[in-house]
Amino acid sequence: MYRRTLMKVAGAAAIAAPSLARAQPATTLRFIPQQDLIVLDPVTTTAYISRNHGYLVFDTLYGMDDRFQPTPQMVEGHRIENDGKLWTLTLRDGLRFHDGTPVLARDCVASVRRWAARDPMGTMLMAATDELSAPDDKTIRFRLKRPFPLLAMALGKAATPVCAIMPERLASTDPFRPVSEMIGSGPFRFKADERVPGSLNVYTKFEGYVPRKDGTSTWTSGPKVVHFDRVEWHTMPDPSTATASLIAGEQDWMEYAYHDQIPLMRRDRNVRVEVKDRTGFVPMMQVNHLQAPFNNPAIRRALWGAVDQTACMQAVVGPSETSLYNVPLGFFCPGTPMASDAGLDVLKGPRDLARVKRDIAAAGYKGETVLLMIPSNAQVLMTQGAVMEDMLRQVGFNVETYAVEFNAMLQRRNRKGPVSDGGWSAFVTNWVGADWLNPGTHFALRGAGEAGYAGWATIPKIEELRNAWFEAPDEAAQAAICRDLQLEAMKEAPFYPLGQYLQPTAIRANLTGVLPGFSTFWNVRRS
Repeated sequence: MYRRTLMKVAGAAAIAAPSLARAQPATTLRFIPQQDLIVLDPVTTTAYISRNHGYLVFDTLYGMDDRFQPTPQMVEGHRIENDGKLWTLTLRDGLRFHDGTPVLARDCVASVRRWAARDPMGTMLMAATDELSAPDDKTIRFRLKRPFPLLAMALGKAATPVCAIMPERLASTDPFRPVSEMIGSGPFRFKADERVPGSLNVYTKFEGYVPRKDGTSTWTSGPKVVHFDRVEWHTMPDPSTATASLIAGEQDWMEYAYHDQIPLMRRDRNVRVEVKDRTGFVPMMQVNHLQAPFNNPAIRRALWGAVDQTACMQAVVGPSETSLYNVPLGFFCPGTPMASDAGLDVLKGPRDLARVKRDIAAAGYKGETVLLMIPSNAQVLMTQGAVMEDMLRQVGFNVETYAVEFNAMLQRRNRKGPVSDGGWSAFVTNWVGADWLNPGTHFALRGAGEAGYAGWATIPKIEELRNAWFEAPDEAAQAAICRDLQLEAMKEAPFYPLGQYLQPTAIRANLTGVLPGFSTFWNVRRS
């Protein structure tokens, strides 16, 4: 089924091979990102490409290890007193911004405040905070109204948006406007003068960066030791061109290996195809709770019997790549502490679409138009949209598809009225599994009505359990709450998870030290 694509890539690789002589010196790492970098400020967006860029330029107070736990990064450590209501964080020595100024505690306080205005977990932290201050240049103090055990996790989570530490003068920028400069204290500088929008972004080693002396480098935690003087991001929207460039040796690393081209890359001994981020991706179909037919809980519950997560995943990775997807998927990322199988029996076994059609009719479906929005410029979401469209039609819905570029879809997504007034009924979207680690990072798992995520589900029990999770004393208590939260979500169907697929990355065989997790650029060497 992939023969035509593979022949095209193989031919392109042969054409590209002579240009190896023009390759950059060994001190340059050439990288093909998933897409173009449009938003530079990692605080003002949930775009993963902006997060990855952010971790080159900015450092964070805490990192996250491969057990999804926070570890000290910019801070030397912290002290907890007054029955959990006083946290004192101490910055480690040697921290400097790219403009040569030292990192001071007041820079961090301003950065935390700006980030918290955009991040749900940050908002919860600030709601529990009575005073956030910098009593001296190295000390950050949180005086809390009540214990907030997840403080370090909130500041160090790898989910978007990033709590990027920047100079106070930049952190004073309105959190709903991007900052004017990319000045951080991270291991790389951003070269704005070399940027070519749509094509090239360049980063150079920050010689003033002092890595941690302790810990293990994994995900965003531990020492960040840089071995390349220069990192170039070369945007290549065409999959065949990107794959050919990697095989020819013109590029060192492709962030996302296209699933239909993996067999070709696996046959090349100079290329490694590996899954580095075991949280993968978790697509979903969101429904509009304000408008018929999905404002009817009985209809939402009946639809579970038609959701075929295996079909959704095989549409992405192919039917033979069973190691690259996981089903059934609930409301938390598989293989992580908050995940469970609670309530997932309805997703197992054969689908009985005829029975679901009868159940939906009995629940009160009256033939209303179901407008399904599908991002036309995202290959995975186009495949998921096609599977969902077919499923909705087979169970009796009157389906109209609206396939447009992702940003255009977002504009319509904000409309809350009926389809006849330019509204919508459902859309497909995609998240990294790290965003579904827990209720604090999970944008979509809300029941806050019109104050919540698009779809605007009003489910008070979900909000109650979410709030309880933030105050749970330990991981066992948190996991028990998440089990109950998942059972409530299966009952009320705020949205429909479609499975988890693992996204391989493709790396030239002479690169070593690529860390687990999303793409980071410290620790990487060329042998």
